[in-house]
Amino acid sequence: MTQAPTRPTRTPRRKPVNGSHPRRHVGVLIIGSGFAGLGAAIRLVKDGRDDFLVIERGREVGGTWRDNTYPGAACDVPSHLYSYSFELNPTWSRSFSPQPEIQDYLRSVAAKYDVADKHLFDTEVTLARWDEATSRWLVDTTNGDFSADVLVGAVGALCEPNLPDIVGIENFEGEIFHSARWNHDADLAGKRVAIIGTGASAIQIGPAIAGTVGHLDVYQRTAPWVMPRHDRAYSGLESFAYKNVPLLQRAAREAIYWGREAYVLGFAFQPRILQAAQKVAERNIAKGIKADTADGAELRAKVTPDWQIGCKRILISNTWYPMLAQDNVDLVTDGIAEIRGNAIVSTDGTVREVDAIVVATGFHVTDSPTYQRIIGKDGRSLAQVWDEQGQQAYKGAAVAGFPNMLFVVGPNTGLGHSSMVYMIESHLNYLSSALKTMDQQRLATFEVTEAAQREFNENLQSRMGRTIWKTGGCASWYLDKHGNNTTLWPGFTFAFRQQTRRFDVAAYDTTERAGAVVPIAASA
Repeated sequence: MTQAPTRPTRTPRRKPVNGSHPRRHVGVLIIGSGFAGLGAAIRLVKDGRDDFLVIERGREVGGTWRDNTYPGAACDVPSHLYSYSFELNPTWSRSFSPQPEIQDYLRSVAAKYDVADKHLFDTEVTLARWDEATSRWLVDTTNGDFSADVLVGAVGALCEPNLPDIVGIENFEGEIFHSARWNHDADLAGKRVAIIGTGASAIQIGPAIAGTVGHLDVYQRTAPWVMPRHDRAYSGLESFAYKNVPLLQRAAREAIYWGREAYVLGFAFQPRILQAAQKVAERNIAKGIKADTADGAELRAKVTPDWQIGCKRILISNTWYPMLAQDNVDLVTDGIAEIRGNAIVSTDGTVREVDAIVVATGFHVTDSPTYQRIIGKDGRSLAQVWDEQGQQAYKGAAVAGFPNMLFVVGPNTGLGHSSMVYMIESHLNYLSSALKTMDQQRLATFEVTEAAQREFNENLQSRMGRTIWKTGGCASWYLDKHGNNTTLWPGFTFAFRQQTRRFDVAAYDTTERAGAVVPIAASA
C-alpha cells in the first residue's frame, strides 16, 4: 500500500556536520542541474572559471528529464531545437525526443565537458541567506554548508509536484503517486486506474497505459486544446546526413526555430491569427472521436474547450482523443468530492472504485517552495517578497533586495511555442557578462534597483495585456494570485536574446571590492 503524501513538499533532513568545520567558499554556487544548471556550469568552464559548485538534490544531472519517467514521457518541442546550440545531437531517433534519449543526451554533455566533479549530488539546499557583513551568500545544505560570492538559481519551474487538496486523499489504500514521481514497482496491468488531470503529462500517460489497464477513469477539470503531433522516426540515412553533412542539422534547427517563432504573432500580438490553429485542433477532435453515436457526440462536447486556443498551454497528441473513445476509458468532468479507501467520489455522488490513482496535476510554478529558503538582505524570503508584490524580476534574472543573485530562466521567461533551451542560453550570456563585469569593475556586489525592476515589469505587463493569455477567456497556471502572467515571455525570443546579451550594470546598485582583485570563480 502506498499512502498519498499530505503535503506538497518534503522537509529536507540535514546530514550531521561538524559544528567547528568552516563553510567551504566558492565563487559561484549554482542550485539545480537540469538544462539550466548544467548549462551554467559548462558556460563557466568555457569562460575559464573553475571555482564554482553545483548543488543538485537528485542523484545525477537532468532535472525534470531525470524525474519524469512516466510511460510515454516525451518532449513537445522538435528534437533538433531541444538541445544546446553548442552541442547538437545528430542521433535523435525521432522528430520529438522521448524522455530516455533526452536524459542520455544530458548525461553525455555533462561527461564531455567534465563537470561531474563540480556537482554535489543527493544534496538539497535548506537555506540560502545573504550576509551583509561579508557580502556573501551563506548556503546551508543537507551535505555541508557553503558561502558564495554569487548565487545562481537554476531551479526549473516544473520541479515541485503540485498535489491536489482533496478530502480523504490520505486515506486511499491503493497505489497513488504523482506523474513526476512515477512508481515503476506498481503493476497497473488489469487494474482500475484513475488519472487526475488532463495536462501535458496526462495526455502522454493515458494512451501509454490504456491498453494494459483494466479500466481507466480520466478526471478532467478543464478540457485542453490538443493539436496533432507530427512525430516520426528518423531514417538511418537522415541520421547519417545530420552527422556527416556540415551545417545540415544547424540549418534544420534554424528552420524549426523560425517556424516556431511565427507562433508569437498569434500569441502576443494578434490573437485572432490563432483561429486557424483552433480549426486544426477541432479537426483533431473530429478525427479521434466519431460523432455517429450519442456517446460520441457527448464525448466530443466534453473535450471541446470553451476558450480560445493559446490561452492555456497547447498540447500535442495523435492518441489522446482515440484513447478517450476506447471502451475501457471514461472521461469524468464532474469535480471530485472526496477520495475513499478504494474509490473516488465525484460531486454528482457517483462512486467509482479504483485500485490506483495517478496524480497529474502539474507543478508549483508561481509558488515554488524553494523560494521560501532564499532570504534577502532585509530578512524576508523570496516567497514573502513575491507573495506581497507578485512574482517579478528584472529581465527574469535579478530581484531587488537579493544582491549577487541571478536566475537562469526566472519569472516571465517561459514559452508556449518554442524551446526553453534558447531562453536558458540567453540567460547564460547575461550571467557570463555579469561575472566579467564584476571582475573588470572590481565589484563586490550588484543589486538591481527597485526603479529598474518596476519599470521593466510595468512595461512587460502592459505588453501582456494584448496577448492571448490575457484575452483568451481562461484561467491558467500561467497566472499568479494577483492575476498577472508571471510565467511567460510576451514576445519574440530573439528580442529576449538581445536584451540579455550583455549585463547592463547601469540598472544596478554596486559596491567595489576592497584589497587585491581576485576574479570571481577564477581558477586556483
